Amino acid sequence: MAVGRGFINCQNPVRLPDPPALLSKKGKILEDLHICTQIQFVRFVRSAWTGRKDSTLFVKDTTFKHIPVRIYQPRAPSAGRRKGIVYFHGGSWIFGSVGSHEHICSYFARESDSVVVSVEYRLAPEHRYPAQLNDCLAATTHFLKVAEDFGVDSTRVIIAGNDVGGNLAARVCQVIASGLGPTKVHAQILICPILQAVDFNLPSYQQNRAVPVLFRERAAFYMLQYLMGEALLLEEVLEGSHIPMSLKLQYRKWLSADHLQKEFKARGYKPTIFVSSRDEVYEAVKSLTLPECSPLLVEDDVLSLLPETFILTCEYDVLRDDGLLYKKRLEDKGILVTWCHIANGFHGIINFFDRGWFSFPSGKKGMDDIVSFIKSL
Repeated sequence: MAVGRGFINCQNPVRLPDPPALLSKKGKILEDLHICTQIQFVRFVRSAWTGRKDSTLFVKDTTFKHIPVRIYQPRAPSAGRRKGIVYFHGGSWIFGSVGSHEHICSYFARESDSVVVSVEYRLAPEHRYPAQLNDCLAATTHFLKVAEDFGVDSTRVIIAGNDVGGNLAARVCQVIASGLGPTKVHAQILICPILQAVDFNLPSYQQNRAVPVLFRERAAFYMLQYLMGEALLLEEVLEGSHIPMSLKLQYRKWLSADHLQKEFKARGYKPTIFVSSRDEVYEAVKSLTLPECSPLLVEDDVLSLLPETFILTCEYDVLRDDGLLYKKRLEDKGILVTWCHIANGFHGIINFFDRGWFSFPSGKKGMDDIVSFIKSL
C-alpha cells in the first residue's frame, strides 16, 4: 500500500533475531579477560556494520559547530534544490554511530533524492544528558543556516531518527518549532522512538518485556545511563517510584493506557497500581520528567506548532506505546500524522532491511514507506 497521509499497516511475518544478545555476551567475555570493555567491543562491531559504498552518492565527513557529521549527496544533477534530512542514529544512548547507520542514510538519500546529514553526537555514559541533545540541536540549527550550500532548500528540511535518535529528533523539532533556528522544520520522522521515561509499565512494556532486541529493563537502564552515567535507581524507575503521585495524575491526560486502542491492550496487559514515590529518588532523576528527556510530555502550546509527522511503530516493541501516545497527542492538536505500524515487527527491524540472509521483509517495507513519505512532502 503506498504511503500517504493516514494509516499504513505493514504486515509481514518476521523472526526475532539473537545476534545483538550474542554480541553483548562476546563483549562481556572480552571484558572479563581484560582485553576491552563490553561497551567498546559492541561499539566497534556495530560501527563496522557499514553497507557497501554507493556510487550514486557523494559522501563527505565534516563538522557542524564542532559536531562530526556525515553528508550524503546524490551525484545526479537536480532541477532544483533538494530536500534535506538531518538524521540522528539509534543505539540506546550508548551505542551507534554514523557508521552503524550508514546503510539507512544512504538508502534515504538515494531513494528519495535527498541530502542526508547524519549526526555523530556524543555517547553515554562518558557523556551525559544533555550533551547528546545539545550536539543534535547545534548540528541541526547550523545545517538550517547553510543548507543552500549543499543544494538544499532550507524550508524543506526534515528531522528524523530511530530509537533514541527518535527521542532527539522529537525534542529538537519541538525546540526549533518554539522559535530557535533560522527557519522552521518541514517534517519529522520518528522511527520506533522512546518518548518518555515516566511509565515503564504501559501495555507494550508489559507485553514485550522480554522480546529482543530491546528488553524492558534495558530500556530503563539505558535511559539512566544517559541521565546519570549509571543505573543504581533502576528498580525504582521500573516500578514508578521515581515520580510523585501528583505528577502521575497530571501526566495521565497524555500518558495512560486509557488513551490506547483496545487491540493494543488485549495481549497480557494488567493495569498497574500507583506506588508511592520517594523524594530522594525523584530529586535524583527529576530531569526524566522534562520534555528534554520525555518529549511526549511537552506542553500543548509547543505541540501545536509541530510540522507534519511520520511515526513508525512495531507491535513487538516495548516502545510501541510511546509512539502511539505521541501520535494521539499530535492528532488531537490537528497535526497531520502518517502512521506505519509493523504488525509483526520487533524493535530495530529497519536496521535489518538489507542484511542479506538476515534481512526482514517488514524492515524493507518500513524503509520504503518512509521514503514514500519523504517524496510526498
